[in-house]
Amino acid sequence: MKIFYHDNKPGDSRLPHDSGVELSPTHISSLGILHHTFPPTSPSSAAQVEELAQTRAYAHRDEITVSPDAMGTGYEDKIKMFYDEHMHEDEEIRYILKGTGYFDVRDAEDKWVRIRAEPGDLLVLPAGIYHRFTVDEDNYINAMRLFQTQPKWAALNRSDGTEDNEFRKKYVNARTQGFPG
Repeated sequence: MKIFYHDNKPGDSRLPHDSGVELSPTHISSLGILHHTFPPTSPSSAAQVEELAQTRAYAHRDEITVSPDAMGTGYEDKIKMFYDEHMHEDEEIRYILKGTGYFDVRDAEDKWVRIRAEPGDLLVLPAGIYHRFTVDEDNYINAMRLFQTQPKWAALNRSDGTEDNEFRKKYVNARTQGFPG
């Protein structure tokens, strides 16, 4: 995992867009993002993911492959949809099994923080955080998605209305108060 400020330059979202300003894992922790490393090839990783799932009450899971082969002719439209700035009313949990992608999240100053997620990275984005996602230039990622309830992916694109969303308000309040270390 590599964390840095997005350069905010135009161009293909799948490019690194590395501003050269690297950030520490503490920075994303201050945003309420949890990170674990469970290498997919390690025999203990399945048990570690299972333990996390039980601890956080993730009852359901599935796998998603984001690639032109897996998604067919709708691939480019899907990539654009994932890259629209949005939030969810549930945590977003992704365990990267193969490939690489970028999660961009808004920090307290509304700057884009880019997280390069690689195999073994497990990220938990809190409900209410503004974010977006894209694969890298290899156009391939395979990830496990974990859910507390039935699998769903309901994105609320950022707007004036999302600032009044109860999950967004709870997130902003928790970020202001400081997430537990």
